[in-house]
Amino acid sequence: MSLSLAFPSPARLPRQAASFPRDGKMCLWKPSENVKHWRVLTVRAGPKKISFGNDCRRALQAGIDKLADAVAVTLGPKGRNVVLDEADVPKVINDGVTIARAIELTDPTENAGAMLIQEVASKTNDSAGDGTTTAIVLAREMVRLGLLAVASGANPISLKRGIDRCVHELVKILKNKCRPVNGKEDIKAIASIAAGNDDFIGNLITEAVDKIGPDGVISIESSSSFDITVEIQEGMKIDKGYMSPHFITNQDKSIVEFQNAKVLVTDQKIMNIKHLIPLLEKTTQLSAQLLIIAEDISSEVLTTLVTNKLQGILNVAAIKSPGFGEG
Repeated sequence: MSLSLAFPSPARLPRQAASFPRDGKMCLWKPSENVKHWRVLTVRAGPKKISFGNDCRRALQAGIDKLADAVAVTLGPKGRNVVLDEADVPKVINDGVTIARAIELTDPTENAGAMLIQEVASKTNDSAGDGTTTAIVLAREMVRLGLLAVASGANPISLKRGIDRCVHELVKILKNKCRPVNGKEDIKAIASIAAGNDDFIGNLITEAVDKIGPDGVISIESSSSFDITVEIQEGMKIDKGYMSPHFITNQDKSIVEFQNAKVLVTDQKIMNIKHLIPLLEKTTQLSAQLLIIAEDISSEVLTTLVTNKLQGILNVAAIKSPGFGEG
């Protein structure tokens, strides 16, 4: 594959005309004063490396081992930290998936092996939210023993089916042996381990979970100070905002604040204001605030609601239902 770049004569181009990468750095091309024609710079990409057989498998295993060795040191209560050099600022962490994502090897085949384990860590993090280091260690051993079995003559397809059956049985055993979280001590133990054996963070999470219950939502936000605090808010959190800024009731905070409001929840699209007239009339008679949660609201209906809100006839706000209008 090649890429050709054409540059005009100096009469049509400044002295420092174009920049392009060279050895990872940017440089400037300066046209000669004597050149009266276009110059063409051709950049050809290097060939792809293709590997087969035992050499390929050994290289893949080497890449897997290098990544797993870096991550495995963080495993368990006596796990160590790892220092990452990110943007010239060292970062001390012990999170498996973060370490895995930061690793890139020079050998392309070894790097492909490392990327396979990075995918294991990412999928574990997405599905479980924790346990990435354990998943990496287990994946490394399954690959190592699997390659050893294949080298000894085992059929790869039969080996894959055997692993699947084994996983199925192990999951059933684990489900029978597991027990639900019971009490503050269990919550603290889990939270402290997940926070890198930090008892202070574990206590804060235990306090939050104990107050909001198992179905509550915990969100983590950056603080403008060095203090770590827990704030409990009653109610339900919906990841949707108001459909029009004209619904705002607190201009300083740019939020809508209602007290003891009437709530309309529907899975239908509200396309005609006639469908809302009986409800709006009743709300007006009661001098009540109204929150509308719908799949969607037409521009005509939204304009009518906003107009009545600005004229002081209605105290209303509307949001889209969670899960709708994401795309």
